[in-house]
Amino acid sequence: MLPFLILEHFYGKRYKVELRVIMSVKTGRTSILISCACAIFWPGAFIFGFPGVFRQHWQHAFNIGGSEVGQTIFFILIGATCFMYLCGLWQEKYGPGKLAVVGAILCGSGVVWLGWAESMTAVYVWAFLAGASSAFIYVPALTAVQRWYPEKRGLVSGFFNMAFGLSAAVMSPVFTTLLSSWGYKTINLVFGCVALIVGLTASRLIRFPETDLSAPAADTTIEPTSRSVVEALKTREFWYLWLTWVLAGGAGASMLVLATGYGLARGLGLTQAVVLLTGFNLTNGCGRLVSGFYSDRLGRSQTMAISFTGAAVAYLIMPHVEGIWLWTVLAAVIGFAFGTLFAVTAPLAGDCFGMANFGAIFGLIFTAYGFLAGPLGPWLSGYILDLTQGNYTIVFSYLGLMYLASAGLILLVQPWRECRL
Repeated sequence: MLPFLILEHFYGKRYKVELRVIMSVKTGRTSILISCACAIFWPGAFIFGFPGVFRQHWQHAFNIGGSEVGQTIFFILIGATCFMYLCGLWQEKYGPGKLAVVGAILCGSGVVWLGWAESMTAVYVWAFLAGASSAFIYVPALTAVQRWYPEKRGLVSGFFNMAFGLSAAVMSPVFTTLLSSWGYKTINLVFGCVALIVGLTASRLIRFPETDLSAPAADTTIEPTSRSVVEALKTREFWYLWLTWVLAGGAGASMLVLATGYGLARGLGLTQAVVLLTGFNLTNGCGRLVSGFYSDRLGRSQTMAISFTGAAVAYLIMPHVEGIWLWTVLAAVIGFAFGTLFAVTAPLAGDCFGMANFGAIFGLIFTAYGFLAGPLGPWLSGYILDLTQGNYTIVFSYLGLMYLASAGLILLVQPWRECRL
């Protein structure tokens, strides 16, 4: 208190007012960061958890194969991709809070409706709505946290993305346990309503900074050299990022539907097989905070390249080793790389193109994930497994090479000051 009293003596009420403003901003932006994380939690739990947990249920209920379940991820990605760019534009006009409300409604009501799905086509409709709901929450919330924390964009992006990815690691065992006692419809009804309530509550606090703040810790100014969407599309860096999302996105997303199936194919029961998916989702979530933190220090591209190389090695050796815990560790390495893709791409795109048009540019980068990563990853993997009578060696080798190529591509991406038009 003594330093504050001395400053007040020399500067009077002006110091007290400025101190209150700084304290208010810090408290306010912390609440916004937590609200953004809460808003994205349930979309992540359903998107990353349901395809693996309900895989066996859907196959038995609708008499389908692995490729049909793999297409669930494809429709999730299409739903997200169709709205990512649009949400990047709409967030500047309508504000992030209103878009988050739409996302919460789509997420919660879609899951409730899924409980009464009577065909795989209906599941695909839910998958599309789930993907769309994530876009309405993910883009505006991700933009908001980075604008409130410009000095720690990697860290807050990692924290926000951790909530998105870690949610399934937390909820997948819960979904699996309750599936046998509650039943399929009850799970969807209860958790759909919970997601709706949490999403609508959190969305009320999500907003962009209204003015530039003078305090260094809350500097929200947008770089004057931020690139327009057209300028970004003319850079090599944009297309290297885009291709990275095709390869790393497809290879990472494939484990969402392959983890449980691989465990079952190797003789594990469903409860044991879900451990592999839990390991993947655990690092997919927690690893985002770690990679986001280190990307502020080691460099964005370097952090991503290291994680992608590790995932490539994990995929290549996974079919040749034995043991549930070893498989789980390797799945966790792949999950860490998948989480790193989400956590670090956002601040890397901000480094390259600035924050003024971040939402729209990130939405265009995400089209690679939705339109190509889904077909090349989860869908093609399921098709190859059906064609080869469940030969995971071929599939995992193919996915490992995709990660290896993405590690080389991401090293070609340079910060915005070095970008070449």
